[in-house]
Amino acid sequence: MSERYSYILSETDEIYHIRELLKRRLHFSSRLLRQLKKQDCVFLDGTPVWLRDKGKAGQTLTVTMPKETSHFEPEPIPIDVIFEDEDIMVVNKQPGLVVHPTKGHPCHTIANGIMSHMLEKGDCYKIRFVNRLDMDTSGILLIGKNSHAQDNLAKQMAESGFVSGKPDETDRNRRTVEKKYVAIVKGMPEEEEGTIDLPIGKPVDDQLQRAVIPDGSPSVTHYRVLERYPKGKTGYALVELMLETGRTHQIRVHLSHIGYPIVGDHLYGEDAVYLIERQALHAAELSFLHPATKKRVTFRAPLPEDMKNLIRRLESRER
Repeated sequence: MSERYSYILSETDEIYHIRELLKRRLHFSSRLLRQLKKQDCVFLDGTPVWLRDKGKAGQTLTVTMPKETSHFEPEPIPIDVIFEDEDIMVVNKQPGLVVHPTKGHPCHTIANGIMSHMLEKGDCYKIRFVNRLDMDTSGILLIGKNSHAQDNLAKQMAESGFVSGKPDETDRNRRTVEKKYVAIVKGMPEEEEGTIDLPIGKPVDDQLQRAVIPDGSPSVTHYRVLERYPKGKTGYALVELMLETGRTHQIRVHLSHIGYPIVGDHLYGEDAVYLIERQALHAAELSFLHPATKKRVTFRAPLPEDMKNLIRRLESRER
């Protein structure tokens, strides 16, 4: 029996029903408790118990996650798995694919590829995406493999400002999630580093495009210039970006608004197929607390080949 979700009862725990202990000590959600109630997933010293039961000091309360599965059509799409255990999967997403099926993209998605990967390994879990990336953005995708992992990670995202809004100073001190991206932009920022603190929203409700608007949602992006490619008619820069909020298209909107659109971004800049066939944006690093171990974990995804090739082309212009 897995010990990932276990707790040794103390004398003060003897007054609580198992249901309350799971909430207080293991921080399980009400939704998960309803699932546990339907299956023999909760044990005291290895013996199945009801959620209405009580335990004694010294007993070990252990939970196995309910069995679930996804119903995406499996497709032989390559999945670059950076890390995987019983609770989470971290994937380095390739550009050109949407994350999960939509009306416009009913198949050939990352979810279809993960379904195939899961079946090949003989695993069974529900695929729960914790973060999202645009179709033409590459990099780190985080998947929760059970409802507790998803709930825990979603809560961390919210407390870090990636769901509910811009964190205040108190939130900044306890934020657990950090996101870093790398982009290649057209033009060269005057400063080596800076912060873009501008609200983002939809200027027209039915449009995909976002913009900086006065009544938009608080949005904060920090940037740092890593390299400059100054020769030629137009300069370019390799920029590292750290998000403090997680608005749709946030990086693309912010960089375009201050005059440095991402190379190849047809929505907020212009196509540059002679350099790269998509926006040169990559989710390079993600850090958070593991939902089971509570230890900080950091995952990194190397630059994809098309962005490396773009850098080589920009560097060759300087010779």
